Amino acid sequence: MSDMQSFLISFIEFSAALFIFALGVIGLIILVIYIMDITQTRHALLRNYPVIGHFRYIFERLGEFFRQYFFAMDREELPFNRAQRSWVYRAAKNVSNTVAFGSTKDLRRAGSVLFINSPFPTLDQDAVGCVETTIGRDCCSPFTTKAIFCISGMSYGAISKPAVLSLSHGAKKAGIWMNTGEGGLSPYHLEGGCDIVFQIGTAKNGVSDCNGNLDDNLLHEVAAHEQVKMFELKLSQGAKPGKGGILPAEKVTEEIANIRHIPVGKAAISPNRHTDVESNADLLDLIERIRTVSGKPTGFKAVISDAAWLEDLFTEINQRGKAFAPDFITVDSADGGTGAAPLPLIDDMGLPLRESLPMLEDMLIKYGLRDRVKIIASGKLITPADVAWAICLGADFCVSARGFMFSLGCIQALQCNKNTCPTGITTHDKGLQKGLIPESKIDHVVAYAHNITHEVGIIAHSCGVKEPRALARKHARIVMANALSVPLDELHPYPTTQEQ
Repeated sequence: MSDMQSFLISFIEFSAALFIFALGVIGLIILVIYIMDITQTRHALLRNYPVIGHFRYIFERLGEFFRQYFFAMDREELPFNRAQRSWVYRAAKNVSNTVAFGSTKDLRRAGSVLFINSPFPTLDQDAVGCVETTIGRDCCSPFTTKAIFCISGMSYGAISKPAVLSLSHGAKKAGIWMNTGEGGLSPYHLEGGCDIVFQIGTAKNGVSDCNGNLDDNLLHEVAAHEQVKMFELKLSQGAKPGKGGILPAEKVTEEIANIRHIPVGKAAISPNRHTDVESNADLLDLIERIRTVSGKPTGFKAVISDAAWLEDLFTEINQRGKAFAPDFITVDSADGGTGAAPLPLIDDMGLPLRESLPMLEDMLIKYGLRDRVKIIASGKLITPADVAWAICLGADFCVSARGFMFSLGCIQALQCNKNTCPTGITTHDKGLQKGLIPESKIDHVVAYAHNITHEVGIIAHSCGVKEPRALARKHARIVMANALSVPLDELHPYPTTQEQ
């Protein structure tokens, strides 16, 4: 027998032995799982169908990924469909967004927005960019900006260091502002040199004393940063109105704890509301206090569902004087996003922008406050059509968090609350963060911001106006249940100003 034949026989015998050993190991594992399944009492399915019952949980876990990539149509998926995400990805990479053969959007679907093209659209030589707008004209340090689409609140802690750095540097290059979220001001927000809106959540992270109360000295320290242009008092958030922010314990590192002034390794759960705000009078007092200490424009963010509350608030403002009005109001849609929130609040609480945004503008007009108070719209506004529609309904500015997350490479893995984000955006796992290189993502942030602003301008010019903020309700229509559309100004007619 030759050496080659001997080798082959030995190899086959070894492979057979290895195969038998592997079968034995697999059989032993199956036996252990079988015994565990039939003896456990928590899962009826596994007790009745040991071993094979586990496939149900495997398929359930894999189902969301298969639906996203193989089974869902381009415009079916939630919270953001493939067509929306693809537009952002292309815009962020400066890849052409032109398409061929016609729209895949169902224009008969109730709620669809249709813009009214002008027979005499604006010529390129007559078009202008976004004009400068000033927030807080009467403040010691008013904020003037040309930006129309900016970065919404995302706390350092909720998102990672590389993500914050990418957004901060990108915002500076794009000429837009970045909201800190309620997690305080980190060095990474400042590093990029962008304009910053400091958000004060119900826990007052970063500006609170040891008892959780607003500390004027800490507030003044934050305001001393030239980059901090405005303060936003967060009353509620779209995905969780009536519930404070939630930062899981595994995300509360020593650094984050120091920035927020909270314990290390303990879940940071903010109060349901500001403990020192029990009425509209308290709200206006706190806004005035922040504005006086900081010298900078101050407003609030809220999910708006109650017209009666706005009536009471604006009546209180007019009784005190317009100087006591907030410099801006950020209205968040009920379909806004978050890293962690109870499902009943995400699904069933609050009003979407299509109702709350015109409600807010109508009330400001009615009480003669529209020129005094700027409106910022937030909530699933990630494409040019979304932004243009919000401007038609009354927004002076639009902000987005998830749109800019997509520009960083977010794949909608829905793991923001688990510290397992596969793209490194919402995790503090260093092994996962290594995939997110700020230097390679900064230009994506810039391109996304510029492209969305440019295409909002295209919509505005097609409607016959020279710049985006000239868009009004008359420039858009909404498709109703009968597949016919009605003008926005007919569905939401402008009110008359109330006599003061």
